[in-house]
Amino acid sequence: MTLHLVNALANEDTERPLVHLLGRPYVSRGTSSCAVGEGSSRLLAFLAVNRGDKERRYVWGRLWPDAEEERGAGNLRSAIWRLNGLGPNLVHSDKHTVRLHDAVEVDVELIGAWANRLITGMHRPEDLTIMPWDLDQLDMLPGWYDDWVLLERERLRQRLLHAMECLSRELLRLGRYAEAVESALVAVGSDPLRESAQRVLIEAHLAEGNRCEALRRFEEHRALVRRELGVDPSPALATLVALRRPAVSAPSPLHAAV
Repeated sequence: MTLHLVNALANEDTERPLVHLLGRPYVSRGTSSCAVGEGSSRLLAFLAVNRGDKERRYVWGRLWPDAEEERGAGNLRSAIWRLNGLGPNLVHSDKHTVRLHDAVEVDVELIGAWANRLITGMHRPEDLTIMPWDLDQLDMLPGWYDDWVLLERERLRQRLLHAMECLSRELLRLGRYAEAVESALVAVGSDPLRESAQRVLIEAHLAEGNRCEALRRFEEHRALVRRELGVDPSPALATLVALRRPAVSAPSPLHAAV
């Protein structure tokens, strides 16, 4: 699923290198791919996340903080040499700086840009046809615990959650109710305690006319947050469900008299 999603977003020029950070880092060109060694994969990932010229001292200081200057600089030179051995136009370096080549695409950049288009309302028609089924599969560099990785991983996760909510609302506006429910379920599945995701799912059920589903979802969410957090859902969410419940008719005077 992840590769299919990335390919749907990638540039049509299949000869452009594509850096993959969703899972173990590797580089692909069209249908071919190249594995990246452990030492050079850290440099590749760092430059892919931190675009633009970076001072060499800064780079090796972040990647090998415990190394002496000579050793750190040597590690950097070796990693650059190995990465450029994977093919041309991957890493650009000079005496003072190093950066990922401008022509290189990065999977998390492509997915982040897609998410941003949805969030800002600047999406293209084809953006509405893309549906990640499991956001956990879009986890950047799983198993890496560097500070710079943790920050970017959470940034991407939050952007994707917001994007799935926005996608659900846009599909709802277009009357594509089933897809709206599905996209909301993706967000809920990734973070069941997230009330904004639960809200768009309930709204999608209500728009489709499935009041029982909406009420069931609300009751399950309320039980979950009470158990996990010791709180109730917001009054706004409770009101949303209450206002859309079918009214119970009062008995007529004739029936009351019987």
